[in-house]
Amino acid sequence: MTTPTESPAVRRLDDWDAVDLSALLDDYGSPLYVLDLERVRENAGRVRTAFSGAEILYAVKANALGDVLETLRDEGVGLECASAGEVKRALAASGSGADVHYTAVNPPARDLDWVVDAWEDHPDLTITVGAEDTIDRLEERGYDGRLCLRVNPGIGAGHHEKVQTGANAKFGVPAERAVDVLTDAAERGFDVVGIHAHVGSGVSSDQLDDHREFVSRMGDLAREVSTAVGGLEFVDVGGGFGVPYREDEEPLDLEAVADATREAIGEIDATLTIEPGRYVVADAGVLLTEVNTVKEARDTLAVGVDAGMTTLLRPAMYDAYHPIRNLTADSSTTDGNGGHTSRETRPQTVTGPICESGDVFCTDRRLPASERGDVLAIGNAGAYGYEMANQYNSRPRPASVVLEGDAVRLARRRETFDDVTRLETEASAPETGTGSDGNADTDADREAHNDHDTR
Repeated sequence: MTTPTESPAVRRLDDWDAVDLSALLDDYGSPLYVLDLERVRENAGRVRTAFSGAEILYAVKANALGDVLETLRDEGVGLECASAGEVKRALAASGSGADVHYTAVNPPARDLDWVVDAWEDHPDLTITVGAEDTIDRLEERGYDGRLCLRVNPGIGAGHHEKVQTGANAKFGVPAERAVDVLTDAAERGFDVVGIHAHVGSGVSSDQLDDHREFVSRMGDLAREVSTAVGGLEFVDVGGGFGVPYREDEEPLDLEAVADATREAIGEIDATLTIEPGRYVVADAGVLLTEVNTVKEARDTLAVGVDAGMTTLLRPAMYDAYHPIRNLTADSSTTDGNGGHTSRETRPQTVTGPICESGDVFCTDRRLPASERGDVLAIGNAGAYGYEMANQYNSRPRPASVVLEGDAVRLARRRETFDDVTRLETEASAPETGTGSDGNADTDADREAHNDHDTR
């Protein structure tokens, strides 16, 4: 584990070197995700320092790239997973189930099958359940290992209603029923080790009161559970620590959040566990894209780029703001004397190539006047960027590179049109098909594709 280094609380898009980023796009093509692993380490170190003594689990769904997971394991950070696929990635990066938690939200049958099979080889794996049904389904599969209960505290927060989970009926067992559920699980032979809740994603400093109230409820519940069921190993209060996407937003006061968390939870005979995701990786990544179309529209300058909502979904899905920078304009030297000249700034609407009116990265934002061939950088793209990328309109997903010191490495190749149609091609030749683990399909695996729980 490295010693946390002094680093700014947020890395702004202007802090990236325009010439270096443009060179990456020249070398690897467009669009391109870029992720700085050193910044990931710095962010993890800041969390570790603020929450000294707490167990830190990285929320893999924010960015599941193997390089990220291995970097965080080297930093002593565990891995919290939302699917069997993420568990597979986490075990590959960690090698030990002791550092891996699987948070099952209405899990498909094949997810439970895979995770329980993995538990046979990694008996120190922890499974967090959010429904009594899931406990029954685990028991039917022979699982009696480490069990954590996700509770619904009745209070939510976050940057958008779609990511406010703490009061949403989808997530967790109502807190008032937790003691009865855990008592029953313990009597049935499960190893009850913790309770868990997550208030939402992108929690900001002005929502600290909601966070404090949520954590206070978790502390009260932990003491109640310990009295009724026995001691707990940990109390997991989730993550959701926000980052400033807008240029004028102040970074989250992480020390204040940590202090408020410790004060609110009170005295518990258990380890405090947190699950940062976005905070660790968001400002470590940028998305590079090339301008291919510039046209005068009635009310704005319409700028078309080769990235779209299939590349970065957050603006279309959440109306999310991401900073945008014209790297070509920033690095150009066109005055004949080696000096920089500034392009006129104009309101511009930056759009992608998807046949949807929602495929827009910004509307009427003032940027240096774009020209065809310019390289734009979209900031804070390290969290929920590639993870939400998709093949809508049969568009291949982009490549990803990672930076580590002065080294640059291709971490994920660019998809081809053949990749887009590969599953259909393989389906027509079942003898060469592959199962969920990359092995030849079995009758059981093919049957599992219906995701029905027949046990």
